[in-house]
Amino acid sequence: MADTFIKQGNPAALVLRIIGLAESTYYDRIKRLSLSPQAAERGRGRRVPGYSLTETGEKISDEQIQEWLLELISGEEHVYGYKLLAECLWNQYRLKLNHKKSYRLCKALDILQPQRQKRFKHPRKLPENRVITGPNQLWQMDIKYGYVAGRDRHFFVLSIIDVFTRVIVGYYRGSSCEAKHACQTLWKAIDSHCTASDERPFIRTDNGPQFVSHLFGDMCEGWEVTHERIPPRTPDLNAFIESFHSNLERDLFSKEEFATFEDAFEAVDRYMDFYNNRRMHTSLRKMPPVKFSEWVMSLEDRSAFFWPRKKAK
Repeated sequence: MADTFIKQGNPAALVLRIIGLAESTYYDRIKRLSLSPQAAERGRGRRVPGYSLTETGEKISDEQIQEWLLELISGEEHVYGYKLLAECLWNQYRLKLNHKKSYRLCKALDILQPQRQKRFKHPRKLPENRVITGPNQLWQMDIKYGYVAGRDRHFFVLSIIDVFTRVIVGYYRGSSCEAKHACQTLWKAIDSHCTASDERPFIRTDNGPQFVSHLFGDMCEGWEVTHERIPPRTPDLNAFIESFHSNLERDLFSKEEFATFEDAFEAVDRYMDFYNNRRMHTSLRKMPPVKFSEWVMSLEDRSAFFWPRKKAK
């Protein structure tokens, strides 16, 4: 499909961005098609494993390592080069990261020394304390990593939770998770839970690569969505989505082993349906999130219901 639009005279870079195909992938495919089958097979090289090991043998995905690196350079460690950043990860997480891989990950994030102050197109807006009195006022958004034992690969679950109702208003699961997936998931959630006349909910995330990207910032700006990013090492400011992902780990990931990506995705779909529609919450009057949301919306005088609820930090 990309070839057709490009041959019509459209700029290749624009076409590839619209369809979500990396330029490197497109041009690598063209290069391999021009080679003999034997030469193309030799040129593919060894597959990058996509994870590193801790001292105890736990597999940590490259995406999680990149989040840790971004958190480090947001603090005092911004003066360090890639070798000392790897040492910091060993000290904090007992992660075995050699200098070659540390260099590769830092280069991908554009944080190699000589270090300049990393300037984001959309400056970080810090979260504010709010009293949440109804649905669709504050959503928290984060990414959880799962593991497919049969493929020895990680997969991703991106979830959005409504702080008031605890409903998972949107989620994505896939073998990769990029900024475009975060944008698509958020837009689907807004489209299905908010009317055109409603005010957009505040969106709160951490500082993952997907959320600090130009694409995600442009989307929030274009749709008039206020995007808050919590400071590094403050997961309590994203407590509701962190709590949900802890439940996902305890109830599903720690109990089931997946042979394929398809098995993992089906299990995640089943859990999301169970969580929203059948799993009781003691903080929601022992109702599932969806039932609780429907009950609150049916009240004529909602002020009689608030008991008081906790502030969202």
